[in-house]
Amino acid sequence: MKRKQKYLGIIYIILAAFFFALMAMFVRLAGDIPSIQKSFFRNLVSLVFAGVILVREKAWFSGKKENIKYLLMRAAAGTIGILCNFYAVDHMVLSDASMLNKMSPFFAIIFSYFILKEKVTVSQAVIVAGAFLGSLLIIKPTTAIFSSPAALVGLLGGLGAGVAYTYVRVLGKKGEKGPFIVFVFSAFSCLVTLPWLILDFHSMSGIQFLYLLLAGLSAAGGQFSVTAAYFHAPAKEISVYDYSQILFSAVLGFVVFGQLPDVLSWMGYIVICSMAVVMFLYNQKKEKAI
Repeated sequence: MKRKQKYLGIIYIILAAFFFALMAMFVRLAGDIPSIQKSFFRNLVSLVFAGVILVREKAWFSGKKENIKYLLMRAAAGTIGILCNFYAVDHMVLSDASMLNKMSPFFAIIFSYFILKEKVTVSQAVIVAGAFLGSLLIIKPTTAIFSSPAALVGLLGGLGAGVAYTYVRVLGKKGEKGPFIVFVFSAFSCLVTLPWLILDFHSMSGIQFLYLLLAGLSAAGGQFSVTAAYFHAPAKEISVYDYSQILFSAVLGFVVFGQLPDVLSWMGYIVICSMAVVMFLYNQKKEKAI
């Protein structure tokens, strides 16, 4: 049964990676619209989608008051992650932005020490440090980065996502249902971004609105898939498969936008993905030794 749960988790995480790659593509296609406006419509679609499922499945709040703070923390971290990721998608090569967002599993390990009280070994710390060094190949830090901080913003998006996924695992253990977690997150994001939308609304063409709707539908698929994935298996067992989004994004970026990452970015991809595989193998070996 445990192995079956793990396989289901792997399938869901790869499915989520594909949906999020599609989301990033549609966000980029939506063109010159503020990231906050894109985020609002993306989350509005997810909110409606989650609401319909809540009514059909009656997967409402568990009633545990202690879970309210975890729901809000997950929502806040996820909102920061989305806004930063959308900004990076608009200002970077699509696969670069996706790669920085995929630092989230490593940040999840760091924050699991503080949130889930899981100990981080020296080996895990070294692997995380290696992944961070790989991200520097993508960021290419120079003095110019302070005038165009898209890469650092993208890295912050990965951090926000890592914190959010950690709280998804916490809430899953405490009995909250996936649709309700997605609903609260989407509602929170919409409420936070609504004032900026009202004060600085940019008119959209019909095709731009369609792209945002498609981004929202893709995001909804990604949110439900990733939530299901972390319900079925812990991050240390399945997070390595989340990096399949980079492959999806690279293919979509090339086919749709004609984008080709540079040599240093490819080196960064290789380093970070290698660290992910090493982390996976390390955790497998550690489990067998218990």
